[in-house]
Amino acid sequence: MTRTCPFVVGIACFAILGCVTVVQSQVTLEVTEGNSTCIKAELSASFSITYDTANGTRTVMVPLPGAAVVGVASSCGGDGRSPWLVALFGDGHALGLSFSSNDTLYSVANLTLQYNLSDVATFPDANSTDVVTVETTSVGMVARVNTTYRCISASSVIVGGATVTFSNVTMEAYMTGDDLSPDESVCTADQSFTTAPPPPPSTTTAAPAPVPTPPGTPNQGSYSVSNSNGTVCLLARMALQLNISYFSASQNKTIQEVVNLLPNQTTSSGSCDPTSATLVLTQGSATNLSFLFTLNTTSNRYHLTGLSVVAAWSDMTAPFNTSNSSLDYLRGSLGRSYMCISEQTLAVDQTFSLNTFQLQVQPFGITRGQFTQADECQLDQDNMLIPIVVGAALAGLVLIVLIAYLIGRKKSHAGYQTI
Repeated sequence: MTRTCPFVVGIACFAILGCVTVVQSQVTLEVTEGNSTCIKAELSASFSITYDTANGTRTVMVPLPGAAVVGVASSCGGDGRSPWLVALFGDGHALGLSFSSNDTLYSVANLTLQYNLSDVATFPDANSTDVVTVETTSVGMVARVNTTYRCISASSVIVGGATVTFSNVTMEAYMTGDDLSPDESVCTADQSFTTAPPPPPSTTTAAPAPVPTPPGTPNQGSYSVSNSNGTVCLLARMALQLNISYFSASQNKTIQEVVNLLPNQTTSSGSCDPTSATLVLTQGSATNLSFLFTLNTTSNRYHLTGLSVVAAWSDMTAPFNTSNSSLDYLRGSLGRSYMCISEQTLAVDQTFSLNTFQLQVQPFGITRGQFTQADECQLDQDNMLIPIVVGAALAGLVLIVLIAYLIGRKKSHAGYQTI
């Protein structure tokens, strides 16, 4: 049913107890049904995985080896089942990609990573021998139907307490032939290195492009994530605004657009474990936003480590996706929520930032499904300090005027003699 053709393309640094050199491979994976190929992927991947040891936590970098093979769970789909590509590697590890499609686009709808902590060569000193499975629906690989998805640039996907980094990816699902389509859907990161073609010559004067209307302040939405036993493990109340730079098909240039996330059209999902929590917000089939929170078990402090977005808006020449897994925002204490009523801008990269309003989040230590006492952001504290300072200044001014008046009145009385 399947075959694999691994080959070596480079060298990477793989650290377990220091920095040692290992081979970074590109692997070709195919899922077939009969004599037809339905999924083909040529890619390199590595996995940054944090796990618990007796002395705290440790992070390892695990490459997808050239010896990876396609698992029997791989499928072309059909009868209500999604197409699946499952790559097996090492001692009980697996990477799974499932696909979905509409009339115009197909995408990686779900990424699943399975890693076996009993593999002592990969996870030395792990205090567990469990097989851990994490997954996310915020992947960012979107292409037009009957085209090959291509992304040479490195891109990261946050999944539970791990980060999957892809590079040199050419991939197609729902294939109509036995080889990748020559027509390509190029990822946003690769487009930044190319120049858009000039517009065709015209004998008429083009109408000026409409100026986008500012969307105004977004509405606040309430979102939650529950663990496998139904207990709420992450809470969020926030109003969100996406600020994205992309190449506009109608204007034939890069534009910056600010779009509000609509709570009544947005669903939430995600996952939690002791040291990480993921919240995924999905608005229809066009926008997917993912948050990763990480807990430092030494300081008992958490923060927003990662943000990723996937957008497939009608005016985009290609689906937009970007992510950053080395952020340091929304810092709070274990057992307390984080609150910031003021507007904040969370910069992800040069093409994407997220504006937040009326925000309160708690990714760890939730009690009875409710927010606990909040750590307030510095912006709110500064905003409270300003009226206090102004009030104190006004009170001081009034006091000075009153004292001056009393002194003046006393002097005026002293100028008269009693008869």
